[in-house]
Amino acid sequence: MKIQDIQAIQTLLATPKKIAIIPHRNPDGDAMGSTLGLYHFLKKNNHEATVISPNEFPDFLAWLPGSETVQIFEKDTENCTQILKEAEIVFTLDFNAFHRTGEMEKTLEVLDTTFIMIDHHQKPDEYATYMYSNTSFGSTCEMLYNFIFYLEQKDQIDKTIGTCIYTGILTDSGSFRFPNTTGNTHRIVAELIDLGVENTIIPNLLFDNSSYNRLQLLGQALQNLKVIPEHKTSYITLTQDELNSFNHVKGDTEGIVNYGLSIKGIQFTAIFIENKDENIIKISFRSQGGFDVNEFARAHFNGGGHRNAAGGKSTVSMEETITKFEKLVQNLTL
Repeated sequence: MKIQDIQAIQTLLATPKKIAIIPHRNPDGDAMGSTLGLYHFLKKNNHEATVISPNEFPDFLAWLPGSETVQIFEKDTENCTQILKEAEIVFTLDFNAFHRTGEMEKTLEVLDTTFIMIDHHQKPDEYATYMYSNTSFGSTCEMLYNFIFYLEQKDQIDKTIGTCIYTGILTDSGSFRFPNTTGNTHRIVAELIDLGVENTIIPNLLFDNSSYNRLQLLGQALQNLKVIPEHKTSYITLTQDELNSFNHVKGDTEGIVNYGLSIKGIQFTAIFIENKDENIIKISFRSQGGFDVNEFARAHFNGGGHRNAAGGKSTVSMEETITKFEKLVQNLTL
């Protein structure tokens, strides 16, 4: 961050403020970890802070400290809109464009307030008064740790804040396997563990806490797995009927896309999930090596993200979407 921006934010936060903190729609571990970590930090410094999530967050994140205080915009739009209008500062974490907040976008666009962005995705929109944007980081939570350090308040990071930060680092780094995991990432994690963060318990809460239905859905997804070996590509499909048959709830499909990369020789994978409520096919892309799924998603599926992990969507049928995807794959060099 620029020194002058840090100094300006220090001045802003020197006296108690009304502050709203927002993750992206369908928040993941990094989005919820960073927003709740910042929430606890601001509360510790006597600010009136509120986390407002655009929609419900997955149940496997409901153990995070402070999650019970999170307001859901889609469930209580009137109250959340009032909080946003009264906010003297709005932090946007783990996203860099208002459209990533769904229905909240129209409210954010007309707010007359100070926006502070902390995010690690590519091509940020220019809405923030102060922007901490850096694609070299593997998680927004790692950036939040640095942000608190830049404010010269690293001593404020305790077990509660550390638990939130650790959760985002763990999930967005693919359990420390993704390329943006650096030595500094591990040094931060070591400091968090020294503060008492329970690094042996948190992975169990995140990854070993599935319902029976979720495992059955995973089995269906793996049955639907297709491989295009000559193009080092795989993909998974899940229809709305398949989701319904296993009583799908938010978060049940989290991480399933990664199974496509576990096949020997596969460098590019995708999962296509039908959502009839929104009349779209939601898509997640993953790659290993040099193939840039962010560019692929932006070019062909109205999406984006990171070099090795991105998302997108399709507004045509599952069959048409898969046909398009298979044709595109034929022209890839992996």
